[in-house]
Amino acid sequence: GAAPEGPAAFPQLRSLNLSGNRLRELGPGLARAAPQLQALLLSGNRLRALPGGLLPSPAAAAAFPLLSRLEAADNEVVELGADIAALTALKSLDVANNQLKELPAALADCPRLKEANFKGNQLKDKRLEKMVNGCQTKAILEYLRAGGRGKGKGESSREEARKKKREKQQKKDDGEQDEVEEASKLLVKVLHVSENPAPLVVKVSTGIKDVRAFIVCCVLKGVNLKPGSALKRFLSAQTKLHEDICEKRTAATIATHDLQLIRGPLTYGVQPPDELKITPLGRKEIKAKDLLRQLQLEAEEQRKQKKRQNVSGLHKYLQLLDGKDNYPCLVDAEGVVISFPPITNSEKTKVRKDTRDLFLEVTSDTSLQICKDVMDTLILKIAELNRFTLENREDSGSDNESDALCGPVNLNPSQNVQAMNLPLVVEQVRVVDTDGNLKVLYPSKTDLTTVSSLLTVIR
Repeated sequence: GAAPEGPAAFPQLRSLNLSGNRLRELGPGLARAAPQLQALLLSGNRLRALPGGLLPSPAAAAAFPLLSRLEAADNEVVELGADIAALTALKSLDVANNQLKELPAALADCPRLKEANFKGNQLKDKRLEKMVNGCQTKAILEYLRAGGRGKGKGESSREEARKKKREKQQKKDDGEQDEVEEASKLLVKVLHVSENPAPLVVKVSTGIKDVRAFIVCCVLKGVNLKPGSALKRFLSAQTKLHEDICEKRTAATIATHDLQLIRGPLTYGVQPPDELKITPLGRKEIKAKDLLRQLQLEAEEQRKQKKRQNVSGLHKYLQLLDGKDNYPCLVDAEGVVISFPPITNSEKTKVRKDTRDLFLEVTSDTSLQICKDVMDTLILKIAELNRFTLENREDSGSDNESDALCGPVNLNPSQNVQAMNLPLVVEQVRVVDTDGNLKVLYPSKTDLTTVSSLLTVIR
């Protein structure tokens, strides 16, 4: 079958993995559905051409202005189209183990291409094949730019002149583009476990494997939720991510906590529905079994009042726990359940206006990679919101308590600019098994790469 088409159904989607789906072709609908896509993974399908129907005309490339990573290894690709050059943000291309016999010269016109894997193809040009096997991306692009071998002297010198002119223009364009990009990029600094005097650790119990196996966590310090509607925007963004990239919590669930209210180490495990107790957001302490029954009754009441099948709030997610003998939960060092995914987290660790440091948690019963992709997007979104809050000075609302951390409004504009450029700090959190063996460390050096075009990560 072909990849589905439709309107911009996933406007915030940064990474899409369609690997191993036996797709034969791609339609332009993907460009409309996910205009902000930065990574597209298509390995292990049956694609014959690339970009193929993905970019029916060069003009359509404008729909993928941020696509920096394209993986299509282990397909049946016999042609790499010249319109690949229309992907102007492309940095990494993997078309290994296909049926390519030649590479288009247009590849050399991809201005940002730095990594390319063409191994395992049947290239006719043996000199080119040698470069491919040596992973010499720069040499490959230079070779293609010169038109391969066998050109006459006159044509080669003309090509050399054109090449110099292109390089000069490219250098100028890159300089201007980099200045704009760097000025608009958001900053995040990673604090490694080895540099952290008191890192948080999450221990995973064995029973979770059959219930909701995957969890990724980190700490994010330096957020500002105090002014105006900052907290409201933060909570709305989380709801939107649940609808979009988390696919209505079926793919993954996000929970955000006030770090200051957490007592580590944490344990991610399971409890029977009639033993698991939690104080849900905005409610009193209740057993999980009773909470679900209560939510079910509320959902039925909603349907009666609104005379329709759709329900809102937590009621939408009740079916995600159908048939489970045990429920997943994240428990702190005092034995308090602070999270009950995919339903709710606890009032105890609720994020408030004066919250400055967050503990972020993403869980899934699908895959670890989905957890990481969602966490990448969540951190980017919080960084964007933080910058918006700093740039748009709002009153701190009705909070009467003094804000010693934020301090008074600064009338010195240069200091305000400096505050905007201060990076948020992401602290690595280790997830370990019952014997203390490492299962996940986030963010690792390969994480946050899908959002790298919008986020500068200081590692």
